[in-house]
Amino acid sequence: MNIWIINGPNINLLGTREPDIYGHETMESINRQIQTYLTDHGHLYEFFQSNSEGALVDKIQEALNEQVDGIVINPAAYTHYSYAIHDALKSVSIPTVEVHLSAIHSREAFRKDSVIAPACIGQVSGFGSASYLLGVQALELHLAKENT
Repeated sequence: MNIWIINGPNINLLGTREPDIYGHETMESINRQIQTYLTDHGHLYEFFQSNSEGALVDKIQEALNEQVDGIVINPAAYTHYSYAIHDALKSVSIPTVEVHLSAIHSREAFRKDSVIAPACIGQVSGFGSASYLLGVQALELHLAKENT
């Protein structure tokens, strides 16, 4: 499978950004964990992070032409208001799992609403960096079921 991991704004600051909420792991260390898992399972992959909504939309659209089987996305703050990312995911029709390091439903009221979730097959939140691996595993199960 070809799986892309797409991260939104401020994920590049993990490790130093509000470690009491997001932990001390960096984006690079999380990517290494995911890379090890994906490589061990024989998957192709690509990592992408941007603080720009337009760049994220462009990357999602690019996935359509790159024969991407699935996307794991942490839209970060765009979770709560980016209809552009929602529409891009709907437009490409690639199975997508939304992930979050923190338990977004246990935080501030505005974080409980995701405009991205309706464009995804599921959401994983609250498990720190393991949210990504759980998202990848959920995507694998979904794609395997879809291909039977």
